[in-house]
Amino acid sequence: MLIVGIDTATMQVSVAVGGHEGVLAATQSSRGRQHAEVLTPAIEFACKQARIELSEISVVAVDLGPGLFTGLRVGVAAAKAMAYALDVPMIGVPSLDLLAFPVRFTSRLIVATIDARRGELFYAFYRQVPGGIQRITEHQVGSPDDLASELMASGEECLLVGDGAIRYSEVFDGLKKCEIAEEGFAYPNATSLVMLAHAQALREQWVKPWDLEPMYLRKPDAEINWSTRPGV
Repeated sequence: MLIVGIDTATMQVSVAVGGHEGVLAATQSSRGRQHAEVLTPAIEFACKQARIELSEISVVAVDLGPGLFTGLRVGVAAAKAMAYALDVPMIGVPSLDLLAFPVRFTSRLIVATIDARRGELFYAFYRQVPGGIQRITEHQVGSPDDLASELMASGEECLLVGDGAIRYSEVFDGLKKCEIAEEGFAYPNATSLVMLAHAQALREQWVKPWDLEPMYLRKPDAEINWSTRPGV
């Protein structure tokens, strides 16, 4: 079983290929908002490095979000198109799960964060469990101050991960029991996506392309700006 993972939910475009042998090849690029231009060459490069043909892919995995609206839409649309063309099933994994997974070995409360713009964060809480992580809250959107208040009230030792915590680090620096993970963990990536998707694929927890829906959590900025115009 070979899986291609596509992640475009944040500023970073990431593609990986893998299966029962682990991740065979991966690539990532941060080029502003040029997701559409970067994605196709990234898929071709990952397949070439893995020494496979695209026709050998048996599952297409994609980051479901939440994340930046345009990038997320590009990735989901491309993943669906590929799944349709190859006639293979899909697996979707939330971006916050992908952020939390690489730091799964900590015993602290894991707080995955993504910069949602407009002074807000997407975030969720996780705990270490045998073999991985478990999300213990719903995916949420709120201000950095809201999140800081939640963490202060919990009184737990926690590890914040993601570009949201890094951008608003001044809000969290004053919390004694909280640490912000280094920038190498700032974005969700396709390597984690392939690993998590492979576990789901073994349990046949996949969906048809037409059943897969992205997770936005809020309206796109353009729609928010239009609805808040004077006289609208």
